[in-house]
Amino acid sequence: MNDRFIGRGRAASSTACPIVENKNYGAPSVFEPQALLREARRQKGLPVIDAPAVCVLDPDGDTVRHLRRTGAARPSRGWACYHTEMFEFDLEGRAVGIVGCAVGAPFAVLAAEQLFASGCRLLISITSAGQIIHSGPPPYFIAIDRALRDEGTSYHYLRPSEFVDANTELVSLAEESVRAAGLTIHRGATWTTDAPFRETADAIAAARAHGALAVEMEAAALYAFSAARNVPVICYAHVTNTMGQVHGDFEKGEADGSASALEVIAATAMACLRDPTVT
Repeated sequence: MNDRFIGRGRAASSTACPIVENKNYGAPSVFEPQALLREARRQKGLPVIDAPAVCVLDPDGDTVRHLRRTGAARPSRGWACYHTEMFEFDLEGRAVGIVGCAVGAPFAVLAAEQLFASGCRLLISITSAGQIIHSGPPPYFIAIDRALRDEGTSYHYLRPSEFVDANTELVSLAEESVRAAGLTIHRGATWTTDAPFRETADAIAAARAHGALAVEMEAAALYAFSAARNVPVICYAHVTNTMGQVHGDFEKGEADGSASALEVIAATAMACLRDPTVT
């Protein structure tokens, strides 16, 4: 490739790191999600209707597509986000909201901020993930209890650290509920990256040395948001691949993995709704 098309970083001082500079973690934001939702409702002529108490982020979009294809999902009448669509489906007589294709840390937290501003009281994220430490043949699920912070969004919510921890009690409740439903689930750390196509051998080895079971793109940011905003978020990694290293990789299971994902969602949602300390 011609050199003139290759970007070069400008030289800077060895200590310069804008992602962690000029942060006042206790200061309110000038731009709040409520303001964006207010203007979206005004422009779109939408009514003020709360989001369901339980909402789901489905970065791959497989579960949303499955629910729509089978006629089980309906558009949410009050969801005012500019960037996403929300659909609702019924779970034991309760409406659950689901937002598809919010891929990556910034997009996931953009949606999460607006979900909780709209009335959500529990957010479940189920994201496709690549295997780092062998826990069995894919596909399988991991209840993520901490995430290695190799993305940018979390540093706007929490001070720098290697990992961001989930709420231990919530992860335990979620893990137990999934096991009680008869599903196989692991528990452990993941590596959250913003750059899936820069998962080099050295980066993977470093994540493995930190104990990361899998690599995904949202958990660190969602857990940082959860801690900073004091709202309940549980993240699952659906380990579906070995990063394309073998032919026939990325097989997710029945209905592109949505059948098992819906079982995890149902078990988690019902357990959390029964626990007054969560919702």
